[in-house]
Amino acid sequence: MASIVVYLHLLIILMISSSNPSSAQGGPPSPGYYPSSRFTSLEFSQGFRNLWGPQHQRLDQGSVTIWLDQNTGSGFKSHHAYRSGFFGADIKLQAGYTAGVITSLYLSNNQDHPGNHDEIDIEFLGTTPGKPYTLQTNVYMRGSGDGNIIGREMKFHLWFDPTQDFHNYAILWTPTEITFFVDDVPIRRYTRKSDATFPLRPMYLYGSVWDASSWATEDGKYKADYRYQPFVGRYKNFKLGGCTADGPASCTPPSVSPSGSRGLSQQQILTMQWVQRNYLVYNYCNDPKRNHIQIPEC
Repeated sequence: MASIVVYLHLLIILMISSSNPSSAQGGPPSPGYYPSSRFTSLEFSQGFRNLWGPQHQRLDQGSVTIWLDQNTGSGFKSHHAYRSGFFGADIKLQAGYTAGVITSLYLSNNQDHPGNHDEIDIEFLGTTPGKPYTLQTNVYMRGSGDGNIIGREMKFHLWFDPTQDFHNYAILWTPTEITFFVDDVPIRRYTRKSDATFPLRPMYLYGSVWDASSWATEDGKYKADYRYQPFVGRYKNFKLGGCTADGPASCTPPSVSPSGSRGLSQQQILTMQWVQRNYLVYNYCNDPKRNHIQIPEC
């Protein structure tokens, strides 16, 4: 009889755990759909070229490793500009002291529109031992780069250690929305509410490792410490699926919904809401220090 009671007690615990995703091991509930599997993986040389710091970039069987030391960092750029698309890569971050260092994957047209460019960012903010990495997502339009950029930052901690293995990070950008993904789990969706608050000009995909000591870690409290150099970022399994700037006007932006329609499925939305309840650590819309006249979409 006692064994039956114990069994029933364990069964109840398992049922409660399975119905409460935040208590289950393994991260968020399934989004039900895995858009990165729809796009062919590219090797680095098929889609990209070095942009700066070539001596701090190493190619190895289609992947690329870039690093920062006290001399320079490194970055790369896609061969083509895009009007829309699904853009991603598997990235592995460095463990240990990485404060002040940014490892990034982002869309930008800063070279085509210097001082007046658009950007969609995935940025990993370096950290100190014992504290988690912060993944910062950002969207801005016509940024000046002189401190007048109106950022739209949302910051997350992750449900895994990004230094232990490669994980996939991706951006969907269409004429109507921007969605950020981690391992095909949507974590943020930014919709087009007006032309003034949405990037519409063609952009390239970039990756880089660089020193942002003035702001990257706890608002600049901790700086890059080159006793721990080099600071390394590893990238592979690139995804570049979309409409190039010089392609046909009839090109249709990709979908990341199982129905093939615009937007996310209900299951994807519920998964995104779970991530934001459990791992969102900063939302610009909720920051009382921000001038909300400048961010009307909030």
